[in-house]
Amino acid sequence: MPILERGLRRQNVLLRALRDVHLTAHKTFRAHTSGTRTFTVLGFESSADDTCAAVVTSSRQILSNVVVKQHDLHEGFGGIHPFVAIEAHQRNMPGAVRTALEQANIRIHDVDGIAFTRGPGIGGCLSVGSNAAKSLAAALNKPLVGVHHMQAHALTPLLTTPTADLPQFPFLTLLISGGHTLLLLASSLTSFQILATTADASIGRAFDKVARALGLSWGTRGPGAALEELCRMNNEELEPLPDIQPFSVPMPGKLAFSFASLQSSVDRYISLTEEPLSTSHKVALARAFQTAASRQLCAKLILGLQKLELKGVKVRDVVVSGGVASNVFLRERLLATLDGYDSDERISLHFPPPELCTDNAAMIAWASMHRFIGGDYDDYTVDLRAKWSIEEIRRV
Repeated sequence: MPILERGLRRQNVLLRALRDVHLTAHKTFRAHTSGTRTFTVLGFESSADDTCAAVVTSSRQILSNVVVKQHDLHEGFGGIHPFVAIEAHQRNMPGAVRTALEQANIRIHDVDGIAFTRGPGIGGCLSVGSNAAKSLAAALNKPLVGVHHMQAHALTPLLTTPTADLPQFPFLTLLISGGHTLLLLASSLTSFQILATTADASIGRAFDKVARALGLSWGTRGPGAALEELCRMNNEELEPLPDIQPFSVPMPGKLAFSFASLQSSVDRYISLTEEPLSTSHKVALARAFQTAASRQLCAKLILGLQKLELKGVKVRDVVVSGGVASNVFLRERLLATLDGYDSDERISLHFPPPELCTDNAAMIAWASMHRFIGGDYDDYTVDLRAKWSIEEIRRV
């Protein structure tokens, strides 16, 4: 335990350094500046269907954060079409980078390092951001860092949380997105232990499929957000809502998620309904699904905390990130659950702002910062990792 405690203290010292230190950067950076200033990173993200570029500094400033959505291109397919996404990334990335630099009010030569999403994700989509970042870094002789996408989500609250309230290691991380549902123990910036994952579909995928089953239009924010908006409809504007029996939490007492079973329960309910669903019926079913999804997250989170306590691991912070973390109902339920949890000390809950829950390049730039500060760069030939466990960050 003393070795672990010393390691955690070192990580928390580094967090405080990232919070407010002005850095003397790498040799090329020093050669072109007098004195010291913050380190500036240009980040690229293209792992799925959002084309992203951002500029972030080591003093925790987001100078720009550009996200180009593709929802209108994929709605007809009922999900992300890889070839369509790749073509859209190729069209959108040059403009996204240019806009990011303009909004940050800097020139490309003012950038000190370039970061990109190395994985996991859709291989062809990853290659667009990777090739852009590598080529730009090589041409400008800038250092390059490839970032794990889920690590970036997990570390986002270290960028966005007020400095006095920063989560301290070890903390629990609940990563909930269209591609993942993970409960992790974060022991450092690069050390994550998977406590629970999904046995089938991710929570984000279940949200998307239920939204499609209910015939919802994606709008500008996507199917999951459309389902959340449906749930928020005012009852006074609706006919009396039907009574739908609550869906059960799968695998009670087991530290594992299952959202395909919940999605199947919704599909089965719809198939057994003889008449087309009215708006009121859709609202009731959407709320039943959203409530069941939140109950499962809350139950597994508490189970994870209990198991860690039995092992003597004290956790005082829980970080929730990923696209589904922008759901206001889920946030409220998780907060209420932790407020009611019987613990010796209060456990703080941390969320990024909603616009930084979904995929973005600001989180990529920030997650690379500790490596730039430490002079730990990647070669311009570094490969992609379309499949990449977050437990293997330090081994590749």
